[in-house]
Amino acid sequence: MSDVMQASPVAAQRENRQVKLVKMAGFGAGERSTVAISVATALAILLLWWLVAALGIVPHLFLPRPDEVLTQIGVIYRDGYAGASLSEHVAASLFRIVVAALIAISAGIPLGLLMGLNRWAKGVLDAPIEFYWPLPPLSYLPLMIIWLGIGETSKITLLVLAMFAPICLSAQAGVRSLPIERVNAARSLGASRLQLFIDIVLPSALPEILTGIRIALGVGWSTLVAAELIASTRGIGFMIMSASQFLATDVVFVGIAIIAACAFTFSAAIRFLETYLVPWKGKL
Repeated sequence: MSDVMQASPVAAQRENRQVKLVKMAGFGAGERSTVAISVATALAILLLWWLVAALGIVPHLFLPRPDEVLTQIGVIYRDGYAGASLSEHVAASLFRIVVAALIAISAGIPLGLLMGLNRWAKGVLDAPIEFYWPLPPLSYLPLMIIWLGIGETSKITLLVLAMFAPICLSAQAGVRSLPIERVNAARSLGASRLQLFIDIVLPSALPEILTGIRIALGVGWSTLVAAELIASTRGIGFMIMSASQFLATDVVFVGIAIIAACAFTFSAAIRFLETYLVPWKGKL
């Protein structure tokens, strides 16, 4: 009885102790937002640009001030450029990018998943993709003109080739990175091949696929100027190349700013899809 009486105060003290939660140390960039840092960096770049242009460190012909570029945007929006309005130039480029992206996604994802699941598909498709993927689009641009003419088909095909490879290779990498333990666990529970693909393979590969789409869209926008070299009369890339021939540097900067804004919007949309479709990314 005395042992119980002596032990009870100790047990009571243990129960009264508050549980302390230990937060694990973060790694890498962490989870805190970097928006403020990015905004400050952008403002610093704009300030540096304005100082360099205002002080005449770089001749005005080659580097206009930021306010002059903004003024030129208003002029092009009001009067158009090269016989077309600003909206027509943007719409033409968006049409080419969107159509090419849809074709590249609809072809790249299935083929990439097939390459990750089947060794014969990987052996057949890997060599041609790896052969043309490092080539700059300007190297096979003449072939597009010879084979497909100077219409929209050659422009869209050039963009599709530029965007297809990163999507396909990312889908393949997503399948190849799937832990075999997850597959064996599903098999042990009686999952069929279709269930294994839909519930295990596809969700595991989805983060890599979305990353590949983001990379592909960036490659597509960088290829746009080359694609619109093919007998174009509309498009942001055409506007940039036409302005460069007349040393209209402010118009060139306008085109670059529009492409950057469009590319950022597309990338932000993919990031939003990532938070919705793969909320577990980076947390497992």
